[in-house]
Amino acid sequence: MDDLRARITKDGIRIYEDADFAGMRAAGRVAAEILDAVAPLVVPGTTTAVIDDFITDEIRRRGVTSATIGYKGYKHASCISVNHVVCHGIPGQKLLMDGDILNVDVTVIVDGWYGDTSRMYVAGQLARKAERLIEVTHEGLMRGIAAVKPGNTFGDIGYAIQAYVEAQRMSVVRDFCGHGLGRVFHAPPNVLHYGRAGAGPVLEEGMFFTIEPMVNLGRPETKVLADDWTAVTRDKSLSAQFEHSVGVTATGCEIFTQSPAGKFHPTWG
Repeated sequence: MDDLRARITKDGIRIYEDADFAGMRAAGRVAAEILDAVAPLVVPGTTTAVIDDFITDEIRRRGVTSATIGYKGYKHASCISVNHVVCHGIPGQKLLMDGDILNVDVTVIVDGWYGDTSRMYVAGQLARKAERLIEVTHEGLMRGIAAVKPGNTFGDIGYAIQAYVEAQRMSVVRDFCGHGLGRVFHAPPNVLHYGRAGAGPVLEEGMFFTIEPMVNLGRPETKVLADDWTAVTRDKSLSAQFEHSVGVTATGCEIFTQSPAGKFHPTWG
């Protein structure tokens, strides 16, 4: 796409062309395939460093680029957030325990296009309260995606997620949000996972962005640890997250990061 001809809305949101959907489709598929391949590795006794090493090798093997290695000094091909870590967990040597839940977040660059997605995994046996949290988080994401169509607003997306999650007596994290993407990693708009119906910029065909709600079993407040990356729940309650990259179509939206193997949810397949 010729950037000189690109249309930008008054809110700074880039409108992509029909041909650009193919690029996002390809990038999203690679990211999703890598996360499909991760599933057998998530077992008690392994480490998140081992999982990240595998992801790094997969990215190299496929001849694509990690968007996170070198991003603001970050050194890993994934963020892996365990239990009460909300997001941006740094892979390390701590052993996974039976019942641990973790979010693995991967972004790749394929021919200049960014594919960004994350999903939940479970090491060993899934406890019922964690299972319920994961179910509610996934359903919140899908309700947000269902609100994506031309003429709706970004507030409609946030409202759909917040209304559902809070009705389940869980909380939506306010401190982090989704974002525009395409030929850049992060761009307008900020996609809030809470809000008022009808508020915010109006959705238009050709907008690309992520929806990635973080849901806590306890309160929504978070804090960032001394490493300046890892965000955790202040009350140490469990947290879960799912993320898709989507594009607004004439009649609704296309999900670019669908799991080819049907493994997007840890209880599927």
